[in-house]
Amino acid sequence: MNTLTNYADNYTNIIFHIDVNSAFLSWSAVKKLKDEPGSIDLRTVPSAVGGDVKSRHGIITAKSIPAKKYGIVTGEPVVKALQKCPELILVPGDFNTYREYSRAFIEIISKYSPIVQQVSIDEAYIDMSGTRKLFADSESAEYPYPLNIARLIRDEVRNTLGFTVNVGISSNKLLAKMASDFQKPDKTHTLFPEEIETKMWPLPIGDLYGCGKSTASRLYSVGIRTIGDAANADPLFLISILGENGGSYIYTSANGIGSTDVSGHYEDAKSYSNETTLSSDLTADSYDKEIVPVLKHLSASVSRRLKRDHVYGQTVTVSVKTGNFKRHSCQMQVTDLIDDELKIYEYAKILSDKLLLGDNGLFTKGEVVRLVGVGVSKIDDGSYRQMSLFDMMPASGKPRDTYTESSDGKTNTDNDNFSESKFERQKKLDKMSEAIDSRYGKGTIFKGSSLK
Repeated sequence: MNTLTNYADNYTNIIFHIDVNSAFLSWSAVKKLKDEPGSIDLRTVPSAVGGDVKSRHGIITAKSIPAKKYGIVTGEPVVKALQKCPELILVPGDFNTYREYSRAFIEIISKYSPIVQQVSIDEAYIDMSGTRKLFADSESAEYPYPLNIARLIRDEVRNTLGFTVNVGISSNKLLAKMASDFQKPDKTHTLFPEEIETKMWPLPIGDLYGCGKSTASRLYSVGIRTIGDAANADPLFLISILGENGGSYIYTSANGIGSTDVSGHYEDAKSYSNETTLSSDLTADSYDKEIVPVLKHLSASVSRRLKRDHVYGQTVTVSVKTGNFKRHSCQMQVTDLIDDELKIYEYAKILSDKLLLGDNGLFTKGEVVRLVGVGVSKIDDGSYRQMSLFDMMPASGKPRDTYTESSDGKTNTDNDNFSESKFERQKKLDKMSEAIDSRYGKGTIFKGSSLK
């Protein structure tokens, strides 16, 4: 423990990465125990979240530690998982519960530092730099700084919310993230630069954060099997294999170089998307009947998030995953910024038809589709949204003047004659709808035909 204390004392930045252990499965387990006292704890038996429980279609989105021992992995088909473990207990996803526990988790860890960067629903970075004096009372020979703070966080989450977290500690975000992925559950691990050679370099190259399966496979094929191999390789060789960005990233990351910037603010989203795994494979025969409700649901979801953040997009994308787990996508740039679900759906349907039914569509190649996604990108806040000719027309149908000349010869905006555009009216209507939904609940108002 004294060695650890010396490592921490060498650095100004002390960063935690906190990760909920098997988040979706854990949260489903806690909810079940709360609703059904005395029932089995899903975390103690082979169990998983994902797919349609009744039809047993779809993919695994989370698994228990006992399920992992059967070789069950996230992202594999439910049918395949059941072949590995016929006794596997399946539970449906419950995103309302997941969001509730995620908020509670973030509220707890935010008590320990004002600088918290939530990076997903179940993980966050915390900047604990300069906090030693604040937690001096809990420091001991068994739990020296900063282990004492990690212990307090883990204990509070477990005792208050009923699930466990792992805490990774280091001087930068990359190493803290790597540390939190070490042995689970309910553990604290450190990975300071002095520990890289013994703790990180022996790991398989695929365990390096940010190194995907295809990258790991390419590196493995040229003899780079561990993170240490990459760290000690010639960076120019890595660049020749992976390109400038990929090679440089693998080399610097393998050597433990990472950002120390923990931002308490979300970056503006570059795109908004939603996707769903279908309960049964979509085929050319079932397409016309089944694709419309799927695209409408996804378009509505994307639209709600765009309107929530008061932004608009100009590129619409439809993506699918086929039966062989390959992704395919098709996109188009529209003429105006959009956030309306009906417009998003209209464009998504055009793209879906092209991607699946076109001359070279996936259905013509005998493919089936198991997942569908809709996205909107090229995001803008609408400040400089170009008005159409119709926006410039008053109710009379005659073009309105956008300026007048005053008696002193200067040009002024004619605010009296320049009536509100359709776009501005829609923005106000959306804001009013959000306020009503927030106060009285979603679905209080809805679109429909007018009464006459």
